[in-house]
Amino acid sequence: MRRAYVALGSNLGDPRRQVLDASDALARLPGSRLVARSRLYRTAPWGVLDQPAFVNAAVELETSLEPHDLLDALLAIERAAGRVREGERWGPRTLDLDLLHMEGVRLDDDRLVLPHPRIAQRAFVLLPLNDIAPGLDLPGQGRVDTLLAQVDRDGCDVLP
Repeated sequence: MRRAYVALGSNLGDPRRQVLDASDALARLPGSRLVARSRLYRTAPWGVLDQPAFVNAAVELETSLEPHDLLDALLAIERAAGRVREGERWGPRTLDLDLLHMEGVRLDDDRLVLPHPRIAQRAFVLLPLNDIAPGLDLPGQGRVDTLLAQVDRDGCDVLP
């Protein structure tokens, strides 16, 4: 069993419900257990700015799934939520699940890079990840709490 960290985001349909339902789906993955879930955050769009605000969260899983098998499971959950991976990158989406890090795994292939290479640039990832794993040391990037102290958090608010 390994610890895995997944970022969740949505800005179409009912984003809050999409993120909560995806969190529940992650908890039901075979060979996996949900260890922690962050608070929900409303965040400004990143990349493509002309779109609705996002709801973001992060979860920590304990899983026996291999990295590519977990990635395939995340993509299946996205598809079940109506996500179509076509069109504009960083545009609006019903659900986005990103595998951020897996304990003891460094990987860089055509399907998956671990740890995720852009964690340190994104408050919408670091804020929820800090809720559940502030001391997590991301190889080649640093500790989550240290990285969070270095990013602009404007446009990021905890949802009630």
